[in-house]
Amino acid sequence: ATVKYPLIPKSINDIYVLVGESDRFDILAQNYYGDSTLWWIISAGNPQLNQMSMFPPLGVQIRIPMNVGAVISQFNKFNAI
Repeated sequence: ATVKYPLIPKSINDIYVLVGESDRFDILAQNYYGDSTLWWIISAGNPQLNQMSMFPPLGVQIRIPMNVGAVISQFNKFNAI
C-alpha cells in the first residue's frame, strides 16, 4: 500500500533552524518532538528538500512544524484502512 503524507501548512508556532553537521531528520524529530519516528513531519514540512534523504543540506534553514497533533491526525485520516 502507498503511504500518503499530508501537506503541512506553515504556522506562527513553527521553529526555524539552520542545519548543522550532525543534523538528520530523525535526530531533529527526537530533539523537538521526543520521538525520532516523526522525522517524516520535518521532511514533509520542507518539500523543497530532497525527500529521499535523512540528511538536510548543511547550512540551510529548515522549518520544524510544531502542529504535530494535527499533522498526525491528518496522516491517520489519509491512511485509514
